[in-house]
Amino acid sequence: MTGQEIRRTLQREFVRTLRKPFVDAVKQYRLVQPGDTVAVCISGGKDSMLLALLMQDLQRTVGFSLRFLAMDPGYTPEGRARLEDNAAKLGLPLEIFDTNVLRVAGNHAAGHPCFLCAKMRRGHLYTEAQKRGCNKIALGHHYDDAVETVLMGLIYGGQVQAMLPRLAAKNYAGMELIRPLYHVRERNVQAWADFCGLDFASCDCPAKQLEGDTKRAAVKALIASLAAENPQIEANILNAVKNVDTGKLLGWRDENGRHSFLDRLEK
Repeated sequence: MTGQEIRRTLQREFVRTLRKPFVDAVKQYRLVQPGDTVAVCISGGKDSMLLALLMQDLQRTVGFSLRFLAMDPGYTPEGRARLEDNAAKLGLPLEIFDTNVLRVAGNHAAGHPCFLCAKMRRGHLYTEAQKRGCNKIALGHHYDDAVETVLMGLIYGGQVQAMLPRLAAKNYAGMELIRPLYHVRERNVQAWADFCGLDFASCDCPAKQLEGDTKRAAVKALIASLAAENPQIEANILNAVKNVDTGKLLGWRDENGRHSFLDRLEK
């Protein structure tokens, strides 16, 4: 399938399962505005490549600029070549920059490198995007990532929090992070990749060989088992962080510090 044919699938076979939920998220959360310059962060996987095509499609109706930013954190030569080949096939003008993120994360957090790796990647992407005049970076996190994050925070972090579809950068003035695939299901992204015969790069990270043992993999399996009995499980998990009853929380924290339900009783 040619690059042009792959793009057409987003207007035909996958318009309802991919393009529509993408557009819905952009509109609901006001993710892209006229005049924005957005760096689409390309990892080489199916999610970020799809995001790049959908963002290009959005330019037909919204006046904004795009840069396609790819960080090589230390890929194997084969992984780097696959990234470049897929981008060329899809007609994406990648701007690739090199880092040593995988090596550093592997050396300093060999057992659990994911947190350090993600933090370092984010910093590099903000910096490179800002150099290019961008005011936003777009990541390929989807609906399933958002659901899993809620449960991971609850089970492993002891906190209630969401993966937000849009947030301001703390250390990069004027920058925002957006997640336009927020309403897109992972299974539909995979169905698109399979339909188009695309072979995307997998992560070369030190933890890849332990993927089946990671916390996210465990949570993904748990959600799948629950959803097999109740199809509303995923929606319920995400809705839980949209319908928080602050009057029934034992405690919470905000920009003013930590608070307890007792504070309200003992005023």
